Amino acid sequence: MSFPRHSLLLSIIAAVGLSGCTTGNVLGGLSPSTASYAKPYRSSASSRDCLMRAMYFESIRSSREGLLAVGTVVMNRVESPKFPSTVCGVVSQHKQFAPGVMTRQVRGDKEELAQIADDILAGKRHPGVKNAKFFHTAGLTFPYKNMHYVLVAGGNAFYEKRSRKRRRKR
Repeated sequence: MSFPRHSLLLSIIAAVGLSGCTTGNVLGGLSPSTASYAKPYRSSASSRDCLMRAMYFESIRSSREGLLAVGTVVMNRVESPKFPSTVCGVVSQHKQFAPGVMTRQVRGDKEELAQIADDILAGKRHPGVKNAKFFHTAGLTFPYKNMHYVLVAGGNAFYEKRSRKRRRKR
């Protein structure tokens, strides 16, 4: 069977693109179906929408695990005194999430996004994220020594920032 060149090229691009969305756990042993739970968040329609936006624009075409991990980071920030205390405050923070996260149109399966957002607002968390409040595209590397990686999911690498003193003790 022969493919036109552009079909073959598109197939290769799709395969490479999808390989970036595979999930893997840096620490091993954690199942994506295993969830941890935190205190439920007093949510509103706007906090649900903001959380859905963060998950969608940071994990487009991601797995449920990747969406849950991004949502967990948002909630870790909400619970931290170093960040705004509301979901929308965290998500709309300048240069913290994808450009246009609060203004661009969300497309795709909004029902699944809404369900995951509701689960997160009810207290569900990705156990592999732990206390991580940061993530970046998986595969990128940075020279900083205070980045402690805890999980790779949905094409993102999740990490905690730790002081050098804390790193030496471990």
